[in-house]
Amino acid sequence: MPERFPASLQQKIEDRLRYYEDLGIRLFYTDRGPGGAASPGLEEAGCAPPPVPVFEEIALPKSTPKPAPAKVAPVAAHPPLVVPPSGPSLFESTEKIKDDTLLRIREDLGECTRCKLHKGRNKIVFGDGDPKAQLVFVGEGPGADEDAQGLPFVGRAGKLLTQMIEAMGLQRKDVYICNVVKCRPPENRAPEPDEVSACSPFLIRQIDSIHPRVIVCLGATAAKTILNTTRGISQFRGEWLEWRGHKLMATYHPAYLLRNPPAKADVWKDLQKVMAELGLQLPKKRNP
Repeated sequence: MPERFPASLQQKIEDRLRYYEDLGIRLFYTDRGPGGAASPGLEEAGCAPPPVPVFEEIALPKSTPKPAPAKVAPVAAHPPLVVPPSGPSLFESTEKIKDDTLLRIREDLGECTRCKLHKGRNKIVFGDGDPKAQLVFVGEGPGADEDAQGLPFVGRAGKLLTQMIEAMGLQRKDVYICNVVKCRPPENRAPEPDEVSACSPFLIRQIDSIHPRVIVCLGATAAKTILNTTRGISQFRGEWLEWRGHKLMATYHPAYLLRNPPAKADVWKDLQKVMAELGLQLPKKRNP
């Protein structure tokens, strides 16, 4: 006896029925045309027509389209510095000065009164370390200990930074450490745009004078200032970026690590990338 349907057609019908069953539709009837006559065509070929579901009487669930994922703008390869709303681009206006030195930059800074931070400072915290260092760390601004001593990163966060540097196989004297602003903000608050605007040209000159192979931004303020971005640091932390001919890496500030010790593992991964870039030997068992 010949098959009721061709095998290929029977398989399609079974697949379609399983599909409807998955949707929760199990009741069907066959429309055989006016007067109960089967539709012509299949019978002439010796095959009975397959059952046809009547969609008009069955409410099928509507699928909700998934929203397109939000696009995150990448960090530019050559990002400009932060630009105050009413001022010129610091990136464009701060040109490299031939034969510039840290001593000359410090003399030009003088007993700075360019922003309101000078009113509450004890000492200007210019920077510290090797003027020809291959590695420069940039922080946010001085704290109480730094303001008292005139040196960057000498408080609790500074001691942790020293441990991090030593874990890399270096000493503080082998690197250069500075901040976005040179005077302590009140209550250790983040620097405001006008304060950043006043100090940034000196920071840029410091980096240009040292001409390091790698810059490490410690914390969101340093990273956002140099990269001119409002993105959270976690979105580009640990990624290599380029700025004014230098390779740049953003990582968490040591003060953040004091509050969130588990983040030390992420920072250590970032520092190992810096070590590899500088050709430093990775220690086998050591963490900052």
